Amino acid sequence: MSWFRPIVTAGTDPVGLPLAGQAHARFASVEPIRAEHRGHVMPSEALPETHQARLSTVRSDICGLSMDRPRVMAILNVTPDSFSDGGDHSGLDAAVIQARRLAESADILDIGGESTRPGAEEVPVDEEIRRTVPVIETLRAAGISLPISIDTRKAAVARAALAAGADMVNDVSALGFDPEMAPFVAESGVPVCLMHASGTPDVMQQDPRYADVLVEVLEALEARVEVAERAGIERSRIIVDPGIGFGKRLPHNLTLLRGLSAFHDLGCPVLLGASRKRFIGTIGGAEDAKTRMPGSLAVALMAAAQGAQIIRVHDSAETAQALRLHLAMTAGYEEKDA
Repeated sequence: MSWFRPIVTAGTDPVGLPLAGQAHARFASVEPIRAEHRGHVMPSEALPETHQARLSTVRSDICGLSMDRPRVMAILNVTPDSFSDGGDHSGLDAAVIQARRLAESADILDIGGESTRPGAEEVPVDEEIRRTVPVIETLRAAGISLPISIDTRKAAVARAALAAGADMVNDVSALGFDPEMAPFVAESGVPVCLMHASGTPDVMQQDPRYADVLVEVLEALEARVEVAERAGIERSRIIVDPGIGFGKRLPHNLTLLRGLSAFHDLGCPVLLGASRKRFIGTIGGAEDAKTRMPGSLAVALMAAAQGAQIIRVHDSAETAQALRLHLAMTAGYEEKDA
C-alpha cells in the first residue's frame, strides 16, 4: 500500500485541506513516503480519493470528546516500577490524590497497573486488577466524570476496569498479546488505542532493526487495524499510536516524529506518547526522567502541529497550557475559549 505524509502548515494559512478536519493544521501538498518516491512532493488535489478522504475527514468523537483539536491524556501509573514515576502513586490514597490533580487539566486519564518500560516483566492479572480497579471505583464514586482509559494488554483487566467505570482501552500490544482482547473490545463497544511495539517490553530494546521504520510501522498498524475490524471493532473507534520507544532506537524515534503526519493516512485519530522518554533525556541532557518536562513539551507541540489528536503525558497542566497557546496562534483565539 502507498502512504502519504501531509506537509502541514498552520491553520491560519488559507490554502489547502484541514488535516483530519482540524482547524489548526492544513496541508496543500503531500510526500509519498516509499523510499523510491521520498522527496517527491505532489499537490493534495492529486491524491487518490481514498487517501484524500483519510487525511482530511474529521474523526469521530472519542469518549465524547471531539477530535478537532489536540486532547491531553494524563498518565497515572499505579505501579512500583514504571520508568518515570514508579512507586509515586502505587497506594490507593496517593493514586486518587494524583488523579484528582491531573483531572483539573487533562481531557482523559490513562490508568495503568503494569509497567511496560524496557526490561519490565509481566504482572499477574489479579495484581494488575488490584492496582487499578479500586482507583477507578473511587474516582467514579467521588463524581469525577473525566473519561478514563485503562492501559492494559489483558482482556480480564480491561473487563474489570470497564465494569468499574473506565471508558476505553489502551493496548500497547495492539490486541496482539491476549487473544480475548479483540472480541472483548468489539463486544464492549468502547474505543481502543492500538500501539506499535516491536517485541514485548522485556526484550523490545535488545536490538531493534528496521529497513524503513516509518513505512514498516505504518504497515504494521494498518495490519492491526484490519485485525480489529475483522473482530468487529469499527475503524471509527480505533486510535493509532506509533509507539515511540517501544522497540525503537533514538534515530527510529526521530524518524517517526518527523513523519508523524503520515499516520493520519490510517484514517484514525493519532495518539503520541513520548513524555519523559529516554531519547528526550539523551538529546536534552536530562538523565533523570523527572527533569524531562521541557523536552516533553517541545515534542508535544511538534505533535500538535502535525495534527496528533491525543497527546499522552505525565505533565498534564504544563502541556495543556502550552497547547492552549499553540492553538491561539495557529487556529485563532476567542475570549469564550478562556
